[in-house]
Amino acid sequence: MADNSQKMSYHAGEAKGQAQEKASGMMDKANNAAQSAKETMQDAGQNVQAKAQGAADAVKNATGMNK
Repeated sequence: MADNSQKMSYHAGEAKGQAQEKASGMMDKANNAAQSAKETMQDAGQNVQAKAQGAADAVKNATGMNK
């Protein structure tokens, strides 16, 4: 039969393992959110760039500089 200190040590180890697992899960969620935000910002940047290029082309066409 395990004495009290062994039981406490076992439960402390068990709690530590559970805390590590929760922390790992939270880090995975944070990494996924960061990756998603990065991709969203890249998409937004590409859209802005495409619109700016379209606007520049429209100005060149309107002023005859695109010939």
